[in-house]
Amino acid sequence: MNEVFKAPWAISLIAITTVISALLLGVILVGLLSGPRSDIAWIVAMVVIPLVILLTSVFFSIRGYAIADDTLYIQRIGWNTKIDLRNLTAAEVNPQAMRNSLRKWGNGGLFSYSGKFYNRKLGNYQAYATDPSKAVVLKLRDRTIIVTPEHPERFVSQILAISSK
Repeated sequence: MNEVFKAPWAISLIAITTVISALLLGVILVGLLSGPRSDIAWIVAMVVIPLVILLTSVFFSIRGYAIADDTLYIQRIGWNTKIDLRNLTAAEVNPQAMRNSLRKWGNGGLFSYSGKFYNRKLGNYQAYATDPSKAVVLKLRDRTIIVTPEHPERFVSQILAISSK
């Protein structure tokens, strides 16, 4: 790996994650401590589903971004999402890039902002974000991606240096 960039959390992500995690854990506790324990529908609704939501969100959280050769690795817990940078046409820092976006599919703030989004300026894009104020827009031939590394300007410099080789 040439360089690894942390994925810092915005205050909004911390707040959303804290509140939603507390609510999900509360539902799980209510499910375990009250209600009909022999009712499978109760257990599924009050324990299994909230637990799956919480654990899935943790598993898909963004830990950082690593650049190696022609590939960007979005670091998750136990695995990476790979983005081929050979199709890169532009990279720019844009702290406003995620403003006024609609989430089409994905996670809107439980451990990350990730998935498919849309706004008028970018059109459809994929986000792998933890702090929208650090947004870097990567334009590839076939799609647009937003990442939010700790040092956006240095990240863009590194990406552009690799793609110009």
